[in-house]
Amino acid sequence: MHTMQLSDLPEIQYTIWSADLHGHRFHIKLRIENPSSGGQIVQMPTWIPGSYLIRDFSKHIETIEAYVVHQPNAPLHLERIDNDQWRLPVVNGPIEILTTVYAFDSSVRAAYLDTERAFINPSSVCLSVQGQESVPCALILIPPKDTVADHWTVQTGLKAAKVDDQGYGFYLAKDYDDLLDHPIAMGVFQIAHWKSHGVSHSMAIQGCVHEVDLQRLATDLQAICACTIDLFEPKTHQAPFENYLFLTNAVLAGYGGLEHRNSTALLCRRDQIPQLNTPLDEATYREFLGLCSHEYFHAWLVKRIQPKAFQPYQLDRRNHTRLLWLFEGFTSYYDDLQLLRSKRVDLTTYLKLVANNWNGILRSPGRLKQSLADSSFDAWTKYYQADENTPNAVVSYYGKGALLALGLDLQIRAFTNDRQSLDDFMRLLWREHGVTMEGVSEEGLDYLIHTLLGTGFTKTWNQLKSRYIFGVEDIPLNKWFNSDFISVKRKVHTKVEKIKLQLGLRHTDSNGWLKITHVLDGGAAQLAGLASGDVLASINGERITPARWDKVLASLIDEQAISICFYRDDLEHECMTVLEEHQMPDQYDVSPVE
Repeated sequence: MHTMQLSDLPEIQYTIWSADLHGHRFHIKLRIENPSSGGQIVQMPTWIPGSYLIRDFSKHIETIEAYVVHQPNAPLHLERIDNDQWRLPVVNGPIEILTTVYAFDSSVRAAYLDTERAFINPSSVCLSVQGQESVPCALILIPPKDTVADHWTVQTGLKAAKVDDQGYGFYLAKDYDDLLDHPIAMGVFQIAHWKSHGVSHSMAIQGCVHEVDLQRLATDLQAICACTIDLFEPKTHQAPFENYLFLTNAVLAGYGGLEHRNSTALLCRRDQIPQLNTPLDEATYREFLGLCSHEYFHAWLVKRIQPKAFQPYQLDRRNHTRLLWLFEGFTSYYDDLQLLRSKRVDLTTYLKLVANNWNGILRSPGRLKQSLADSSFDAWTKYYQADENTPNAVVSYYGKGALLALGLDLQIRAFTNDRQSLDDFMRLLWREHGVTMEGVSEEGLDYLIHTLLGTGFTKTWNQLKSRYIFGVEDIPLNKWFNSDFISVKRKVHTKVEKIKLQLGLRHTDSNGWLKITHVLDGGAAQLAGLASGDVLASINGERITPARWDKVLASLIDEQAISICFYRDDLEHECMTVLEEHQMPDQYDVSPVE
């Protein structure tokens, strides 16, 4: 047990306890030792760093009350300034604010509580104390009283000050930002431990029914983490943290992650986790390792190398930057590349992952309308608020950003005859902006490129920016790959694959019917007048179901006019369309030269 004197507690203290496991409610008590003399204002963040959407966490506050500490029977009046802001009256001495927060968001972005587990992102439950955000604070975790939680333990990267064997007790944060950057999980875990270059790492897993193959996880993640430390610090092999924690929630269906400075919160399917005596789909496990690699890479790129626009985070409004293609796109390039370098996948598999991403971007008409810079800026209103038209209007700064990173890597290697690569750029970025924590300005990459490669590369860099970052041209990887080592060929499609590409629609299974979710610009489906929400009934008189979809398409004659019967708002409609070669997007196979 860590020891500390209660008198050493900071002036800002948060106490959290699981008040109602069945009703999914936390109680949070905020104690402010020295409230502002002008009437202290408290505020709930509207978004969480790393997830660029206004989420209005204050909507989950059910009750809020305030008291002078020494007068608990005399509630203070809380003046509502906004949905997420309250002003307290002028008082002498410490005050306490008690909130009840509903917590039933199973994602990695908010808070969750039931009889199986608890998860807390402090940004969704902890009010900020305006004017005192830089003051050190304490977090006190109290164990649930419900007996179903008797065996729960606490897992968090937050600095422990005085905790019991289960992890309940006192934790310390340097300031409010530090507090928000440490998610907390409670429950029963299976835990893998390993060291990468002497740094302690662990993965705490919830949700798996069977025994997890912890040894395999530790072996694979040890290699990936060591590889990433080596990338940024090839000489010292030093990580920018003392320990690192992967908090993993395994569910029936779900996928995602959110980065933090010495931890990450992950959501995955149970079948993506290796479990003893249980069949494992290696492709789905590889996808999970890619997620781990991605979020771990963010400990350098995003958590320490940051856009200047995020310094500091302003959690009451959107924080715009045109650089998410760098911070997310380059991370997306390296997440799979680190799997290759750590020997978790071979070159053939890696190049298939590259091709899958490339082909996915080429199938999205939005790539010809929105630039990477605009995609980054508009993440708040477009990428994170996707709708039926998103593929036609938006380009992913993750996917195309990864292609740009690959293209820049190839261009640097060609320019320097393989003496330098994108790795050298990342290390320079780390030295200039990670070690120093000086934010990257919107034009800050020009200086780094010039420093690394000199004026001889300026023309190439300016073309990359104008065409592929601020422009909407496709990145010509087929021209940039070294053909002596990498083979790039037009993808050969089966008949059914070809028809699907020509139709240009995406669908889902809706109670045994095939329901359209997206209609792509330029495809036969759009030409026919089909729309998102339509339910397909038949093609050329043959009934369509999700199970019969491929069979019906295989019966079609190439490039023929087809008749489609569908329902819109439960009214029957019929339309005609034609399958034509020009409706096919470019698609590629990428493989090693044999």
